[in-house]
Formats: sequence, C-alpha cells, structure tokens
Amino acid sequence: MSEAQTVPGTRSTLDDFSSYMLDLWQRNILFLDVLRQRGNQYHEQVARAAPSVLDFDTETVVDGAALPRPVNYRLKRVLPPEGVTTDPVKRPFMIVDPRAGHGPGIGGFKADSEIGVALRAGHACYFASFLPMPVKGQTVLDVVRAEIRFLEHIIAAHPEAEGKPVVIGNCQAGWQIMMGAALKPELFGPIIIAGAPLSYWAGTKGGPPMRYSGGMLGGSWMTALAGDLGHGLFDGSWLVQNFENLDPTNTWWSKQYNVLSRIDTEPARYLGFEKWWNRHVLLNADEMQYIVDNLFIGNKLATAELNTETGERIDLRNIRSPIVVFCSKGDNITPPPQALGWITDLYSDVNDIRARGQTIVYAVHDSIGHLGIFVSGKVAKKEHEEFASNIDFIDILPPGLYEAEITERADGAGGNPYLIRFAGRTLDDIRAIVQPDPEDERRFGTVRRLSENNLAVYRTLMQPFVRAMVTEPVAETLRRLHPLRMSYDFFSNRNPFMFPVAQLAEMVRAHRKPVAPDNAFRQWEADASSQIERSLDAYRDVRDGAIERMFRRIYGLPTLQGLLGLQQGQTPRHHPGVSRDHQELLRIQIGKLREDMAKGGAREATLRAILYVALAERMADERSFEALRRLLDEEGDDMSLVAFKCDLRTQFLMLLIDRREALATLPKLLAGLTPAEIAARLAEVRRVVTAGGALGPMATARLAEIEALFVPAEPPPSTKRVRKAAPRTPALPRSPAANGTRRRSVH
Repeated sequence: MSEAQTVPGTRSTLDDFSSYMLDLWQRNILFLDVLRQRGNQYHEQVARAAPSVLDFDTETVVDGAALPRPVNYRLKRVLPPEGVTTDPVKRPFMIVDPRAGHGPGIGGFKADSEIGVALRAGHACYFASFLPMPVKGQTVLDVVRAEIRFLEHIIAAHPEAEGKPVVIGNCQAGWQIMMGAALKPELFGPIIIAGAPLSYWAGTKGGPPMRYSGGMLGGSWMTALAGDLGHGLFDGSWLVQNFENLDPTNTWWSKQYNVLSRIDTEPARYLGFEKWWNRHVLLNADEMQYIVDNLFIGNKLATAELNTETGERIDLRNIRSPIVVFCSKGDNITPPPQALGWITDLYSDVNDIRARGQTIVYAVHDSIGHLGIFVSGKVAKKEHEEFASNIDFIDILPPGLYEAEITERADGAGGNPYLIRFAGRTLDDIRAIVQPDPEDERRFGTVRRLSENNLAVYRTLMQPFVRAMVTEPVAETLRRLHPLRMSYDFFSNRNPFMFPVAQLAEMVRAHRKPVAPDNAFRQWEADASSQIERSLDAYRDVRDGAIERMFRRIYGLPTLQGLLGLQQGQTPRHHPGVSRDHQELLRIQIGKLREDMAKGGAREATLRAILYVALAERMADERSFEALRRLLDEEGDDMSLVAFKCDLRTQFLMLLIDRREALATLPKLLAGLTPAEIAARLAEVRRVVTAGGALGPMATARLAEIEALFVPAEPPPSTKRVRKAAPRTPALPRSPAANGTRRRSVH
C-alpha cells in the first residue's frame, strides 16, 4: 500500500472503512444465524430418544436395559463403511465414550477418529453408547458390569480373533474401564485410556486448578444438593459449565470470534462440534455422589481403597493386559500428573510392576487440549493410528514401564509416515512428571475429611427439607433455567425475535462482499481480538493463582488438619503394600522359572537371546516387532500370537530373575541342533535385534556373548543325530485362546 493510500481521510481509507463496515454487518447477521441454527440443532437433539454424533452406521447387539441390573448403556456394532473390510483374525475394538455431561459419539464423529482408524486397520469395531436419561437406581458399578457383559459378547462373537478385544476409554470412561479390567482381567486385551484421570489429587503448583474445586466448595455436600434439586437426577450441564469455566478466553470470546471472523468457512465445523457439546445428559444423583466422594475428593481408586457391594476390592494391580495411557501437557482437565499418578501410588519401582506381570505404556503429547486427545483428526492420524496398527506389538512387550515415542519415519515404509518405538522407563521418570508432594497429600486428605463432615451435616439438617420442596416439575423447571440451556432457547426459532434473522441471512449470502484480508480495519479488529484474549488470559491466571493460594493456605493449616483428626506426620491415605499371598505366589513362580531354564528347545533359546540383546538398549520399535512376527511365521507350527506372547514373557522373566543362569543354559537348549541349524538361529537373532537400526556398544557386546554361546555341542557317540525337543512348561498360565486360536501369517 502506498503512502498516499494510508493517509487518513483519503478516498482509499474511506473505501476501506465502508467495505469493512459492510463486511462486519454481514458477518454479524450470518453469525446470529449460526447461533440460531445451533439452538435449533440443540432442540432437535433433545427431541431424539437416543441422540448421538457418531458418523458411522451401527446396529445394537446388547441392550443394557435387558441386563439383570439394567443400565442406560447399549453395545453397538459399527458397520464398516463402503470399501472397508474387517479381518476376523484381528482382535476387535470396543470404544467407550465419556458420560461426563455430554452425549455419546465423540470417539467416532468423523472418519479420522478412534473408530475410523481401527476400521481402516481391519479391526471389527464396537461402540458402547448411552441414553440421555439413566435407568432409575443404576449405579456406577452397574455400568462397569454392563461393560464387562459387552466384552463377553464381543469375545463370543469373534472366536477366531488373535487375542482379547482392545478397549479404548475416553476421559471418564477410562477410569470406568480400568475398574472393569481390575474386576475381570481375563476378558480384556490391551487397554487404551485417553485423557482419563485416575489420580485426582495429583498436580503441580501453578497447574490447572480443577483439582482444588472440591476443597473450595467445602466438599461434596453441594453435589448432594444438586442431586436433590434435580429430584434424584444430577444435571450434566453443571459438569460442562465447570469445563467452560476453566478457559474463560475460549468460552467468552475465542470460540465465538473464530466463527465471526471466518464466517464463510467455519460454521459447519462449529455446528458439528456443538451438536455434541450442547447435548447435556443426566446421571442418577447417587452415581454422581459416588464419583465425587470416592474419586474426585476421595481419590480411592489409585490406592485400591474401593470395594464392590460384595466386598471385592478394586485393585488396578490385578489388570494383566497392557495399559496405554495417553495424555497431554495442554490438557487442563486431565493433566499428565492425574493421568499417571496412579503408577507412583501403586508401585514402588519397575520391578514391582514386573512382579505383577503388568505392562504400562505412556505417551505425553506436548500441546493438544483435553478434547483433542480423542477428537482431533491430527491425533487420530498419528497417535491413535500408531496405537491401532501396533496393538499386537504392545501386547507382546515384556512386563515393565515404557514411554511410547512416535517420530517421523525416514524411509516411509508402507506409506506410513510415522514410526513408533517403546523406550524402557523407571518410576523416577513418572515422578518427574507427577512431582508427588506429601504436604499436598495432607491438604487433600483434609478436604476429604471436611467433605465427609459437611455431607453428614447437610444430610441431617438440610436434605429432608430440600427433598420435600422439590418435586419433579420443579426440578425440570430448574434444569430448563440453567444458563447453558437458556442460551440455546434464546438463540433459536423458539424466540420470535429470531424470525427475521434467517431471512436476513439468506439476503446476505446472496450479496456477500467479504472484505480484503489486508484491509487496515480488519487487521485492527484482529489486533483488538488478540488484546481481549490476552486480557482474559491474564484474568484467568490471576483467578487460578488466587484459588491455589487460598486452597493451600486454608487446608495447609495445622489447626484445621488437627480439628479434622489428621495428626502431624500421619499419612492421609494408605498406599497398598504387597500381600503375603502375592509374595508366596511370586516365590513359587520364581522357583518354577528356575526349574524350567534348561527346558525347551531352539525357539526358547532364540527368544531368550533376542531379549538379552534387546534389553541392553531398553528400546524397541515396530520394525523389531515385524521381524519377530516373521520369526513366528517361519516357525511353521500352529502357535498363536497369544502363546507366542506367553513364551516371550517367560523368557524375559527368566533373564530378569537370574541372567547368568539363563545364559548359561542356552547351550543346553541348542543341544539337539546341527551346526547349520544353530547358525540359522543365530542369523534370526541378528536379524531381529538389528531390525530397528545399528546396535549401541552395550547391545553389540551382548550380541558377541550370544555368538559365543551359539556354538555346536560335541556330537554324541551315535552316528545318527536325533533331535528331540524337550517339553516346554511356561511359567505363566496360557490364556484359553492359546489352545484354540490359530495364528495369522503376516505375509
């Protein structure tokens, strides 16, 4: 733009101003029409008996209402889109969406989603959906048992599957799935929990303030009040409003301004998301009370303090399937400490994890927000695609703690731009993220005790009067008057003042004249928007800092802690130790492993050698797994992937408990082979351990040890060499699927 054109008062400046004002007026009319469409869409969703934003055709296969303990959940089989076929040998997936105020379907509301990537990878998919209204009397544990029943149906429907179903739990559904896996570990394949809080007291100073909410509200008595005002139902719109309050910049300005500033392209995306965001569901008051008392404020799941009605303890250490924890530094609802803190709550070190036979994998995204963890198309194409396509690799990882690292693939093999690898980690790595603080534990323990007292006072003095005054019509009226719902009523066709907007919007679209991007006034508008965002961010930071300081000062008072019965030096919650029964079982298993070290044959020797070299690097990527799958395929017998996993885990544990003896017995396992056969086995070892790239110094040294051990034994006196494989006795019990499931060739 020339100097003459920028002088105020010139014709060019007036033209810029007039064109900008016309554009601004048109954009505001179109924006009002978008809000009108959003309101109408909301009422259409409310009128549906089973609303969902799922973008795939489904059929109901199990109705939770027909179970012995009826619930408002349904298991739906996802019908593959045209051109997509599923492989009956590949394990099925079950995706469970959060019931945390919103309706179902967000895990598959577009092609690039958790469901979409699983279908494209050839897996049959199921979706655990739910209705807006709960079944009267249903509990959290009823829902957990219903999801267990869903898994039983899926397993029965896929007898040829090479392993148990993969279960994905998003946000609230994550801890729900983990509870189910702790109760029935034999039904679950790998578990992926995305943005799921499991350790509710965890967090860092200056981090997201949601964990302080229970303390700042005086405990869970307000949850009970909300349930009573709802006549036995808890309105999920209060949960949504809590999420909205975390980010006032986005709630009060950015989300709306983004539509206004891009009114010609943004409405479709905005309305698609709002279709899910504004469909608030209800929970039974007792369900919400259980969640707040036992999880949010009680934080009992991470220390095995929860029990079922029959006294069965819910201990996450009972889970035997690999657990993949996916979280993000940009998540202000479930920050990484809350997603990972349960690991440091339950285990003392990595050997403790291994002793339980557990495999835990975690992945921390640098920036994506809470919803993006299971909604973002970019995340679906990268993280979820890699998890889905490498789920068998995750399933055979030896017990331990790993971090998933996804990098761009230099070779671009198979058209896949990413390469996933799993790096061995220790609990110190988790502690660096969680940053456990004993003083914080005492503060939250004080909140828990205060909450119990306040809830008891409310139930004794106030609850009878509130319940007497609130009838069903009153409760329904209060729900209708919630600010979030009123905004949808106001901007919809139910408001007669909105009638002219639709006609005006049509006229504007017919004569739309968008302003040029370099218009000075348009740029000033963008600058003003940025200033508003910075101001709201500053307000949020001041507010959050004040909440944190107030919480820490109030609940850190020794006087208050003492009045609530928390003595100085007392641990507010007891972390579970190792039971004598488990120690005895572990002793027996170790003894059995020692006995079996010299039993087996060429396969056992090969796997043990591969693991010994691979453990030096504490790193494995999907190329190593592909080499292992080729090894399994070349064995030529009828071994399933489940049995292969069992053998691999057994050899790993042998190396773990007595590396020297495990290596010393290798020549005995090779005793029946000819020199050519031993050389072929050694070549297989080299091929697998170098599949991920050049070896480091330690791995190279270990490979040299293996080469020295893989030597032909002295020939027996007889002239004819007879190979007789010794019987294998795996240390860990095989799944029933190992006997009836045939493996699938990878070629």
